[in-house]
Amino acid sequence: MAKKSKKQQQSGGTPATVALAAAGVDFTVHAYEHDPNHPSYGEEAAEAMGVSPERVFKTLVADVDGVLTVAVVPVAGQLDLKALASAVGGKRATMADPALAERTTGYVRGGISPLGQRKRLRTVLDVSASAFETICVSAGRRGLEVELAPGDLAKLTGAVLAPVGRA
Repeated sequence: MAKKSKKQQQSGGTPATVALAAAGVDFTVHAYEHDPNHPSYGEEAAEAMGVSPERVFKTLVADVDGVLTVAVVPVAGQLDLKALASAVGGKRATMADPALAERTTGYVRGGISPLGQRKRLRTVLDVSASAFETICVSAGRRGLEVELAPGDLAKLTGAVLAPVGRA
């Protein structure tokens, strides 16, 4: 697993790492060999990095009353769609069409990052993230994660903190 400091990322990388470097946020990149046969992108990342699944967060794109919305929840659990709708003042949430999520964010499924998206979407970060000094989220491609403080993630994405994950 390769780790790169912020300075090593400034010369290139994914839109997510470029955005982090431009913001001057401290972060660490974790790269691992992606196994296309693994049943879960998030669990694969946690296993490959040797990090608790409660500290690794997946980025999911949902449709809340016709508006695409990002939910960032622990890979150890699931997204509570009703809680997500409530967190943004909506009535109904469903998972977004994967092709639409990819086109809108500029990332492929399994590599969607909450950072550096093609079109900035409103974002909800599960409140459990605040229990950790750092969390890991996708850095913009399968096999690449970025570790950063949850407060920095919330600030850069304009995220609302809410209990949107469930076990």
